[in-house]
Order: sequence, then structure tokens, then C-alpha cells
Amino acid sequence: MRTFVIAVRVSLATLLLTGVAYPLLVTGIAHVVFPSQASGSLVTDVKGQVVGSELIGQAFSKPYYFQPRPSAAGDKGWDATASSGSNLGPTSAKLAERVRAERERLQRENPDAPGTIPPELLAASASGLDPHISPAAALWQVARVAKARGVEADRVRQLVEQHIEGRDVGFLGEPRVNVLDLNVALDRQLGRAGD
Repeated sequence: MRTFVIAVRVSLATLLLTGVAYPLLVTGIAHVVFPSQASGSLVTDVKGQVVGSELIGQAFSKPYYFQPRPSAAGDKGWDATASSGSNLGPTSAKLAERVRAERERLQRENPDAPGTIPPELLAASASGLDPHISPAAALWQVARVAKARGVEADRVRQLVEQHIEGRDVGFLGEPRVNVLDLNVALDRQLGRAGD
């Protein structure tokens, strides 16, 4: 019986230390050292309302906003509870049809876009929730966004260039543009479209 009581006390102490005290300590430190990230890296619009997280992509279909890459997460895409790629291989007829339909849509919606469509605008990311596109993919959409907003393309291009994030630690990853941050910046600097 004595051994049982000791085992229960050690188990409770371990549970309190590792299951309660340690997580609370780490969470507290995170909120002090990295307050934005610990709170979900939330993005607010011009009215101060939360419109999303800079860590999770979302759909933008209006012509006056930059569009992200396609999403295979969930039935309609952008479902964070169903985060995954399509798992369709390069010989899949369904994938080829999806890419063809996406190419036709992009060409129809971006008739003034220069050159070929950047590849990431045709295929979903592995998670289906990638919030970033390449600078080339953002710049490719400038003509459509500028025309829909009634501003000069150079003004929109400058905004894109201001929102290019460099490589992490100077050498990890590729330069990228966060689509949500860019669209919020469009509304802040050029006025909220569609109102």
C-alpha cells in the first residue's frame, strides 16, 4: 500500500509539473517574447477587425485582390480542418483537368498579364493552406488588380515589391509574398475596394 501511495504522489507531481506548470510557463514566456506569434499572428483590416492569420491562407476571388494559389483542403478549399494536398500524381487525369481549368480561368481573368502563368498559381500546396505566393506570381497579377481598382499599375507594383519577404535567416527558403498582408495593405493604401 505504501508503494501505491508513493506512485500516485509521484504521478500527480509529474502531471502537475509537465501537464500544467510547464505549459503555462512556456505560454507565458511566448506571450512576453513573441506576443503576435503567440496570439496566432492575426491580421486586422483598416477598421481594426481581425480578418485572418498571416500563417493560414484564404481564398480571394474578387478582381481587385491578389489571389493565392489553389487549395485542395476540403471540398471548397481553404478548410483548415481538412488541411492536405490532393495526393494526385503527375499522371492523374483529374489533376491535369484541374490545372487546365485553373489555367483557363487565370487567362480569362488576367488578359493583360505578362508572360506565362507562374506554376504555383496552377497547383495547390502540400497543405492546401499556404498563405504565400512567389513575387513573380504577385507581379503577374498586378495589371488585373490595378485595372479593377482604377489605379496605375506602377503603384500596385511598388506595393507588391514592398511586401516581398526575403529568405529566412538570409539563406533559408525563397522570397515570397503573403497574400493576406498584401491585400490588407491594398485596402489601407488605396482604399477598401468593393464598398
